[in-house]
Amino acid sequence: MNFKGVLLFPLLLISQPDTSFLNKLYRYYLTKSACYGSLKDLCYSVGHRLSGSPQAAKAVTWSLNTLKTYGADEVFLQEVKVPHWVRGKKEWCKVFTKNKKVKSFEVLALGGSISTNGILKAPAVRVKSFDELEKIGKVAIEGKIVFYDTRFDDGLISQGEAYGKAVSYRSKGASMAAKYGARAVLIRSMTSCRDNEPHTGQMRYDTSISNIKIPAFALSYSGADELSISFDNNEIDYIQLYSDCRQYPDTLSYNVIADLKGTTHPDKIILIGGHLDSWDVGHGAHDDGAGIVQSMEIIRAFKQLGYKPKHTIRVVCFMNEENGLRGANRYAEETKNKGWKHVAAMESDAGGFTPRGFGIDTTSGLFKKIYAHRDLLEKYLIQYLHDEGGGADIGPLEKLGVPCIGFIPDGQRYFDLHHTRQDTFDKIHKRELELGGAAMAALVYLIDILTD
Repeated sequence: MNFKGVLLFPLLLISQPDTSFLNKLYRYYLTKSACYGSLKDLCYSVGHRLSGSPQAAKAVTWSLNTLKTYGADEVFLQEVKVPHWVRGKKEWCKVFTKNKKVKSFEVLALGGSISTNGILKAPAVRVKSFDELEKIGKVAIEGKIVFYDTRFDDGLISQGEAYGKAVSYRSKGASMAAKYGARAVLIRSMTSCRDNEPHTGQMRYDTSISNIKIPAFALSYSGADELSISFDNNEIDYIQLYSDCRQYPDTLSYNVIADLKGTTHPDKIILIGGHLDSWDVGHGAHDDGAGIVQSMEIIRAFKQLGYKPKHTIRVVCFMNEENGLRGANRYAEETKNKGWKHVAAMESDAGGFTPRGFGIDTTSGLFKKIYAHRDLLEKYLIQYLHDEGGGADIGPLEKLGVPCIGFIPDGQRYFDLHHTRQDTFDKIHKRELELGGAAMAALVYLIDILTD
């Protein structure tokens, strides 16, 4: 009996990646991709698009129509109730010194903050950690503005890791200070970029810490340095703050979903997505317009190149990542209720910079399947694959057992722009954006080929 023939026969049934198609895919992205033009249109025809805003509603229509023109087999909306917070008039901060000088500082109210209800005037105290805040206690804090002078750890290679260590001061700093009677908080922006741009972002009032709500502001890096020096020199008499924020009732919005139906396993989904909403400053170009157009382009690329996937390729433009994750939770809820089967879920939400790699879950052996073909990606300068992955919008799917993937571009400049007025289209590099989109499309192709 010819055992060699018996052993080889099953191998003939296993699909293998077509390297020539990967070449065509990258050439398409670098010469014919609509990523850059679509992002320009999103940034200039829609602009920033905070959940609940008229611009967010316009962005839903924009993505719905764009995905239809890209040739998706089905495009539909998924209802989701989202928060509606409005910044209002421009906020400001003035520091009055003991020698009667006045210094103005660039600030942004944090998302979800209450207003100052007119001009808020109070003395100030500086702390460098929650431990210090608790140590000095109510006697030192009551009736004052707390300045959290908490820096990014510049010794870390990953800016994302530095952000993760510092962001709790933004998210719960107000409630922690209110616990001891503070009237407002100023936080050092979540960045290591030494400029005068404050970074907004979501804060939350945690009633398990304090039932009292106080206004919260972000101060620019250079402004925080200057204020810190004033504290060192004991120069500060008092600070004035002004903001005009309002929280309105939740409003109806949508996730935008598009499918390119699979030929062999149409009931099994490979999801790619980003978040359609952004903060209400800048264009939201890197965060996360880039991820949106990169995800959408995969449908257009496969259609243009005549590739018919085995699995259904699904693009999801999630709503409300920035201040609530309502879209992510709504999608996961419907996944559970409708029994949608996901082979994998990939998220792009780290900017449109040069691609470096992917973080891939080990769930269902997905990481091993891709890692075995890493040489195909290395040819296109994908430098590493990590055995863990995910993202904010696909996090709820991960809890349902879906293998999740995070796209990893070069992150050294992301937090220079993150949540600032500088996150505008002119900061996008066309080739870097398109290389990132090509890397994502290549990985989707490999998953489609290598997965039953």
